[in-house]
Amino acid sequence: MKRICLHFRFFVTPVLLILLTMVIGCKKSDKKEGASLQMKSPNIIIIYADDLGYGDLSSYGATEISTPNMDRLVNEGIKFTNGYASSATCTPSRYALLTGVYPWRNENAKILPGTAPLLIDTTQMTVAKLLKQNGYKTGIVGKWHLGLGNGQVNWNSHITPGPNEVGFDYSYIMAATQDRVPTVYIQNGRVENLDPNDPIEVNYDKNYDGQPTGKDSPELLKMNWHHGHNNTIVNGIPRIGFMKGGDSAKWIDEEMAPQFLEKAKNFVTTNKDQPFFLYYALQQPHVPRTPAPEFIGKSGMGPRGDVILEADWCIGQLYATLEEQGLLENTLIIFTSDNGPVLNDGYYDDAVEKIGNHTPSGLLRGGKYSLFEAGTRVPFATYWKGTITPQISEALVSQLDFLSSIASLVGDDYKGKDSENFMDVFLGKKNIGRENLILEATSRTALRSNDWILIPPFKGAPIAEQVNIELGNNLKYQLYNLTEDISQTNNLADTNPEKLHEMIKIYESIRGTVNSPTETLELK
Repeated sequence: MKRICLHFRFFVTPVLLILLTMVIGCKKSDKKEGASLQMKSPNIIIIYADDLGYGDLSSYGATEISTPNMDRLVNEGIKFTNGYASSATCTPSRYALLTGVYPWRNENAKILPGTAPLLIDTTQMTVAKLLKQNGYKTGIVGKWHLGLGNGQVNWNSHITPGPNEVGFDYSYIMAATQDRVPTVYIQNGRVENLDPNDPIEVNYDKNYDGQPTGKDSPELLKMNWHHGHNNTIVNGIPRIGFMKGGDSAKWIDEEMAPQFLEKAKNFVTTNKDQPFFLYYALQQPHVPRTPAPEFIGKSGMGPRGDVILEADWCIGQLYATLEEQGLLENTLIIFTSDNGPVLNDGYYDDAVEKIGNHTPSGLLRGGKYSLFEAGTRVPFATYWKGTITPQISEALVSQLDFLSSIASLVGDDYKGKDSENFMDVFLGKKNIGRENLILEATSRTALRSNDWILIPPFKGAPIAEQVNIELGNNLKYQLYNLTEDISQTNNLADTNPEKLHEMIKIYESIRGTVNSPTETLELK
């Protein structure tokens, strides 16, 4: 019996060794396949600032303010010097970023009130929807401003359609902007902390009886309005639009940045074991500028400078969370802004008086609302620790191209209507971007083509007096060589007719012949 057992042991051992080798081999193969899958599915975070100018970062030349956390993404990633939002205002840029479609193709893609219906069709492809289809957990935290519902929203029940219906598994948002009602947080389609016995009512045309406004009750204000922002008062700040009820749900403005930050960090930590996409839409430095107490006076430039420092801190905190969770080496971070800067955008908050030597637009001409460069050329960086080599790129890139580029990154062959695949440029493998890009500002459009920019004739005031920004309106064509004249001081339309005609031809081949009148700029 002993011999038989011994023989059996010697017989089984080689078999077990073979099986064990196969199992180990399979595990190694599984690990290799898992690692390969992980590389194909990096986490993706888009950090989207609001009204942050080309010259507002120390990494883009600012000398009066220091933005170390933004600078880390810029200096340790790819700093794009020709990176563009699609538009010089917020709603159109956000539409283009998510859908890969020029906003001027959608006549409703304008600055929306808080009661506007959802701008994105629920059948339309978005960055979030594409990534969700490719196994990602998707979330948005922060400013939405792309409409909700069908235009007849009941704020006291489930609000739909919204972000969750266009690809986001999780949404924690403000409906429009910080200066517009309703002044509440909405989580996955429901107003947070709402008391059903104190229902919300919102109207953009008519006030509710007994509700004080900034125009009629200035003694209730802690921030005075300059233009437009003189309706319902919330937290001592007059807003755009009228609101009644919902007192327990109203946000505290000074707590907004840390509130959104906490939700962004929670999304990351909750989903760290699977590929995730986070669209982190900061509210800074849009008005009203309401820094948390620890940032008040920190910049020396008033609330606008303070909230830029606050936004920089938020980015640093999110970065630290990624680092703590061991996610940096497998996370692509895209950092940019929805449009250019503005100082006085509706409130007296010392933005103009305390600007000092700071130049929010850098060397660029114009600002928010403008067809000149500062309206749409914005800070723009991609960061991926260990994958992207730090560099400066002069490639012409646009937020419009995120959809097709991200599709390529995750192995999807989807192509957006106007979105092009420049993922190799975003990863620093190539340095040649777009040849042509249509830029938009409040119904008006221009053409960036290689080193040149064409601004067609538009009627209207050359300067928006209330915000003191050149709009780019002129009854004649404007043609600038941006390599030689980044500040757009020398109009070459008369002296270079050959180039002018070439640019007009390109513009019309993309945009068509535009004869529509210039819409009045409504600053509110």
